[in-house]
Amino acid sequence: MKKILAFLMAVMMLVGTMSIATAETNLSFFTGKVETIDLIDEIIAEYNAQSDGITVEQEYQNDASGVIKIKFASAEAPDIMTTYEQEFVDQGKYMDLGEMNQWWDRLIPSMKSNCTDLNSGKQYRVCTNMTMAGFFYNKEIFDSLNLTVATTWEEFVSNLEAIKAAYPEVDPWFIFGEAWHLGHLIEFLPHGYIKAKYGATEAKLAFLNNDSEKLAWGDPNGAMCTFAKNLVDLQSRGLINADVLTATSDNCVDAFVTGKCAMFSNGMWALSGILEKDPTMADKIGFAPYPSFMPDGKTVVLVAEDSGYCISADTANADAAVDFLNFLFSADNQKKYAESLGSPSAFTDVEAEWAPASVVAGVNEAVATATNIGYTNEKPAGFSGDDAGRMVQDLLAGTYTPEEFAKAYEEAWNGGF
Repeated sequence: MKKILAFLMAVMMLVGTMSIATAETNLSFFTGKVETIDLIDEIIAEYNAQSDGITVEQEYQNDASGVIKIKFASAEAPDIMTTYEQEFVDQGKYMDLGEMNQWWDRLIPSMKSNCTDLNSGKQYRVCTNMTMAGFFYNKEIFDSLNLTVATTWEEFVSNLEAIKAAYPEVDPWFIFGEAWHLGHLIEFLPHGYIKAKYGATEAKLAFLNNDSEKLAWGDPNGAMCTFAKNLVDLQSRGLINADVLTATSDNCVDAFVTGKCAMFSNGMWALSGILEKDPTMADKIGFAPYPSFMPDGKTVVLVAEDSGYCISADTANADAAVDFLNFLFSADNQKKYAESLGSPSAFTDVEAEWAPASVVAGVNEAVATATNIGYTNEKPAGFSGDDAGRMVQDLLAGTYTPEEFAKAYEEAWNGGF
């Protein structure tokens, strides 16, 4: 009898140990959003402290769109990721999130539409915020010179020249050389031209189907070549910062808050860094659309989903991933997130003071007066936004002429498919 009892106790202890081991889940969270690292770490720490055996760990990569390709290729996909590419959707790399009504029922309907895959009509990511991108400008500098927001490229260049003449020590337009930022310039300017010309759906189809007649990336008179010519022209005339290739986003923020640059291109995510450096900048920040730079172009402003999250289709931890996202998406965490990021929430039950009232007014005016465009989510996975940004680095380094750049871009784009 004693032997039997001892055996049963040993079995119970073994089962208990196995249950504890089974309950322990390590969840990987992969991101390329440098602005959110500290806050997400804070939220993760709070989640891990109260979770039932689930431990989340964040991994940040500057070249997230490049690194994720390697992770997918080596069957090491993270459980949750903020990277999203159309080709990976088509390859079935992401879990279908269409049944997650606890998220969709709270989301602004247009944001759910933005998260819907055009090919399948399904949702493989969920966004938590909206963002706008355009030109931030120093209102004091503009007012001192009686400058108005430019709608054409000629007016834009004229403004830069006036700033340079009046303030020789100020960089009229500060561009930092990080690949993602330079890739955004392509998304918002030459890609923006396509989106504004053809409308959201037709442009998405043109990108998806690689419609060379509409895109015309290699055309010496097309949007890509014109963009390259304009950028090189501004560089040669000293209308952008001389250290463009080595400058960082932190350098840009420092230059803006100290009055050493008059304007820069970015999204609402840049606001928190500016106001953290100098809260008195709140009333000095203007916001403007991107000017038209083609004869038949329009002014554009990015109005898009932001902070999107996907779950790997191959994860063994799907339930744990959903549990963590439920925690991350709580109204309290999303209020904190929106205010930290400086980006309006996409959830209807989140009320956040995401920006100073004067900035919000400027953003609302830009959104109301310019053509609203989204991100180019339909670009080929074999040619990411960071890849495009590295090509712009080469352009500014003199590796390409504008015509060569346009041709090289077209080849890289086609090769990415």
